[in-house]
Amino acid sequence: MTKEYSLEVKNEKGRLDKFVAEQIPDLSRTRVKELVKDQNILVNGKVEKVSYKIQAGDKIEVNIPAVKPLDVIPENIPLDIVYEDDDVIVVNKPQGMVVHPAPGHPDHTLVNALLYHTKALAQSPEGFRPGIVHRIDKDTSGLLMIAKTAKARESLEDQLAHKTNKRLYWAIVHGNFAEENGVIDAPIGRNPYDRKKMAVVETGKKAITHFKVLEQFKDYSLIECQLETGRTHQIRVHLDYIGHPVAGDPLYGPRKTLKGHGQFLHAKVLGFKHPSTGEWLEFSVEPPQIFQETLAQLEQTSK
Repeated sequence: MTKEYSLEVKNEKGRLDKFVAEQIPDLSRTRVKELVKDQNILVNGKVEKVSYKIQAGDKIEVNIPAVKPLDVIPENIPLDIVYEDDDVIVVNKPQGMVVHPAPGHPDHTLVNALLYHTKALAQSPEGFRPGIVHRIDKDTSGLLMIAKTAKARESLEDQLAHKTNKRLYWAIVHGNFAEENGVIDAPIGRNPYDRKKMAVVETGKKAITHFKVLEQFKDYSLIECQLETGRTHQIRVHLDYIGHPVAGDPLYGPRKTLKGHGQFLHAKVLGFKHPSTGEWLEFSVEPPQIFQETLAQLEQTSK
């Protein structure tokens, strides 16, 4: 059911999103931003930015559309839960699992598994991705943080937006490096020649990836990547851009590559401030077996 609110600013001060979130229970600032973007919040009959400074006498109309019905069916799929409390879940996603339902992947996703595990997941406007605040690709393994409450969702998304969380990836890539570390600062957008792919393009969104070389083998290297931004396929696109595509990547890598189950990319370390306590939490998980076995083979053949 759609909800409508009429608010009037008396002597309050500050930003529009902060004021609305404080006036309407259970409405996070993240949700307010989405409502403003969709023109569901008007100030004196006009669309304003979330950063608009409210003034005494302002009349604010808020229209909250009904959340789309959740068509995702809970499925009894085993989960590798690294940490869980009343606010968050940290899960180690296996390679080959899609994070949430999408065209072509209506079920057997992480969300299906999470819904079977718990009913306490933060709602999402789309309905099909409750609890999800960030994603990793289907064939990328590793750590994800899941929000169980609206407050947790807002906190985790805010940390992602302000780059205060920590995300480290391991990747086996083609070729060797002359340098020990580097920074790739190149904008990423939709590939103008192939809509299924992303690419470094002038009109893209700012994207920054830091990398450090951990070990070098014959024709391949093991590197650690740290994300400063979180664009779609960012690590895969950036590494291909500098001539070191991720091994096994079916979309951006060469055909002649290491045999596996897709790209050798693993979200190894995840750190963030707890949404309620403010305590810094940090987790680390080892790469999947195929990744570790391939590393061992590379070490052996490089001797």
